[in-house]
Amino acid sequence: MQNSQGTIIRTAEFNIVLRTYILLYVGFFLTISVIGIPLAIVWFCGVGQWYSRHYFAKLECVLTDKNLSFKKGIIVQFEKTIPLENIQDMSFIEGPLLRHFNLCVLKIETAGGSAHNAANHMSLVGVKDAQSFRLQVLEQRTLLKDHQGSHQDQSVLYDIKESLLRIEGLLAKK
Repeated sequence: MQNSQGTIIRTAEFNIVLRTYILLYVGFFLTISVIGIPLAIVWFCGVGQWYSRHYFAKLECVLTDKNLSFKKGIIVQFEKTIPLENIQDMSFIEGPLLRHFNLCVLKIETAGGSAHNAANHMSLVGVKDAQSFRLQVLEQRTLLKDHQGSHQDQSVLYDIKESLLRIEGLLAKK
């Protein structure tokens, strides 16, 4: 399948339990603040269920032959595309609440990334079969780098060939 970013290799699926996790996660932080307690009541009485359902429906992560693209958000929509050659590491994060829901965070760090620079990483929460998805992204990154390396090698060989032909031409004139 083809899209504007390249050939689609895999579309990540998200665990439906993520909806409940979002509802409880936001509700927890509203509840622990004094100001948030009235908001927590509204959150748990329906707004949170609506929000988590729509947020889940908008989640999208696509692996193509060249990029990893991610979309999320309801009110503020967020879209990020990371070229595969920029991916440095992919790690898993699991906390007690995530483990309870059998979820994990797949954190993708890119070239030049640091712990304090959000522009150089992306986090995916609740990807089904995250281990397999991670392996497929890393394999595609390796394939892309190998292909680019062989293309660069061919380009260098072509340049050397052209230089040798010019040298032969100059020697033949003498």
